[in-house]
Amino acid sequence: MTEKLSIVLGRHGQVEDLRNGAVKVEGVELDFVEIRRMPDAYRSMARNQPYEICEMAPTSYLMAVAAGAPITALALPMTRRFRHAGLQRLKESPIREPRELEGGAIGVRAYSVTAAVWTRGILADEYGVDFDKVTWFTEEDENVESFVPPANVRRAASDTSLAQMLQAGDLSAAFGGLAGVGAELDERLVDLVDDAPAREADWYRRTGIYPLHGVIVVRNDVLARMPELPQRLYAAFTEAKERYLTRMRSGAADEAEDKRYRRLSSLVGDPLPYGLEQNAPSFEALVRYAHTQRLIPSRPAIASVFLDPAVTA
Repeated sequence: MTEKLSIVLGRHGQVEDLRNGAVKVEGVELDFVEIRRMPDAYRSMARNQPYEICEMAPTSYLMAVAAGAPITALALPMTRRFRHAGLQRLKESPIREPRELEGGAIGVRAYSVTAAVWTRGILADEYGVDFDKVTWFTEEDENVESFVPPANVRRAASDTSLAQMLQAGDLSAAFGGLAGVGAELDERLVDLVDDAPAREADWYRRTGIYPLHGVIVVRNDVLARMPELPQRLYAAFTEAKERYLTRMRSGAADEAEDKRYRRLSSLVGDPLPYGLEQNAPSFEALVRYAHTQRLIPSRPAIASVFLDPAVTA
């Protein structure tokens, strides 16, 4: 008997064949729900779980579970991107070193945005930055309603934007793209860490940490009635990914994201590894960062919060 399950996924190459129906999940008909902004889906899953399966920002997931949300993440990471880059300054800014951010202010869409969590953790570990000495300005509500941000996090005034604050000199730096100022200042911004690719490669070789920016979350009531679902999803997601990697490696898939993963392959091998064991250093680092940045009250074992569908019976 086939069960129809609602699902929200970003438009990633690795899930393209799931979205177009070329790859099926055994016993399941996937009912794709289209969302204009994926962050809206993350917020919905954190607050009231309207979808049975959903891609979700991993820090939002960890915070939601800590607050009691009835969901479980599978160790199926989605988008991967190193995060030494992404925190940006105006070209004319005198700031050159991460430690110079202390005593200043940084803009980010929301304090718990996964990109910011990774970058804060990396700059603290690698550069000794004390982010308790930084004032954070945000534009959006946090996904988990009960979360109380640290005392050094403030909401930007409703009649201004992070981009305007950066231009006015009220911010020392801000996160770019979806994490912060968007694209309106692209030509005026540079990454604070100007040799990020080389530093990212060195960091990966030393630590094995490969930042992840999405996980597949399933509602617990669905898992209770379909205990075989994690394995079936793993099989289907893996098949879809391998089809994508073939296209990516051959050049048949050749958009900007495909080219980025092709470049990353020379460093990491499989640019989209699945499973808990294959991603243990990355999951461990993310949980540690979420805890030290006071997003979650304790530091759970990764196996207690990320179900490994590769070994689930």
